[in-house]
Amino acid sequence: MRLTSGPLRRLGCVLALSFRALMLREISGAWALDNGLAMTPTMGWLHWERFMCNTDCEEDPDSCVSEKLFMQMADIMASEGWKEVGYEYICIDDCWMASRRDSKQRLQADPKRFPSGIRHLSDYVHSKGLKLGIYADVGKKTCAGYPGSLGHYNIDAETFADWGVDLLKFDGCYCDSVEELANGMFHSRDLAMSKEKNFEATPNYTEIRRYCNHWRNFGDIYDSWQSIKTILAWTSANQWTLVRAAGPGGWNDPDMLVIGNFGLSWDQQVTQMALWAIMAAPLLMSNDLRHISSQAKTLLQNKDVIAINQDPLGKQGYLLRKEDSIEVWERPLSNLAWAVAVVNLQEIGGPRSYTISLTSLGQGMACNPACHITELLPVKTKLGFYEWTSYVKTRINPTGTVLLQLQISQTTF
Repeated sequence: MRLTSGPLRRLGCVLALSFRALMLREISGAWALDNGLAMTPTMGWLHWERFMCNTDCEEDPDSCVSEKLFMQMADIMASEGWKEVGYEYICIDDCWMASRRDSKQRLQADPKRFPSGIRHLSDYVHSKGLKLGIYADVGKKTCAGYPGSLGHYNIDAETFADWGVDLLKFDGCYCDSVEELANGMFHSRDLAMSKEKNFEATPNYTEIRRYCNHWRNFGDIYDSWQSIKTILAWTSANQWTLVRAAGPGGWNDPDMLVIGNFGLSWDQQVTQMALWAIMAAPLLMSNDLRHISSQAKTLLQNKDVIAINQDPLGKQGYLLRKEDSIEVWERPLSNLAWAVAVVNLQEIGGPRSYTISLTSLGQGMACNPACHITELLPVKTKLGFYEWTSYVKTRINPTGTVLLQLQISQTTF
């Protein structure tokens, strides 16, 4: 969500939906979303943070929100290894619409920027083996002032289905209540759902999971280290509520990956990638894949880190402890493995050393009776075999992160 113009938007009824089929069934007396989607966090590309609401295709034809932009991103996603490592959605955010609905009250794309229409774009994306995401708003208007879905939920659902859309981000500007959000549920195809919740109040995650597969908890991300720090601080402060809410089919969304843009140093990009993997966050990049550096591309396509993010056990990681600007995060993985991230939040001086007692990780079980440890970031290095009572020493750059994987061994040498 974002605030562009008009009255302050309400955060309590923001929804993002992945389009496939919405099936609600009663489990143990409570309704729950059961559509088989998002069993691991969603991966893809979303235009908002990098391209925002740029609609000036005359002055800025390569960066405006247009069918050309999404077709080019689809070409690159299909040809440069993104699809192969798991990034599968090309997602349109706000500002794609015409300013008015058509004569039959259907949403329509801006005819100058999307002259071929969304159905054509959907077919093109599908021809690349990818899926198309689109944006709508549960309220009277979108956050940028385009037509909202209030009073048009059924026809909008039918429209998106006719276009072959696979994912819908359902926002919540100009929306007055959670009841409006619930009334806005679409029933025409499979839906994996995600919503943002008012972070000034305590969310009801039982209610959220009734409708959503992943949901935004906090404000919009910016291309800055301060933004990353703020998101991590809020997440750790609320982590026990968040960790309990997350799991296969439903994920907390700390917002887009801004790796490959302008605001983060290399170490800060490593930190975002490592912590988004630890937090089991959706990996939705917002960058320009046409001009991304080889270093950022390698980081975003790191199969070992993606495997942690996509681990089928589906347990969200958490902050274990913080000592003198050093944070230790951990996440249980499948097959008796753990991921551990050591973050240096200090922004002055040089690299700092930090020694971890292996008995302190995973409630004493992460390396019991012994484990093999591999450093995955910033550089993949096999550290070797460690017994349970051992210590492992790390060295972390300012604002950087060392990401470790511990694989429990049932045998000793």
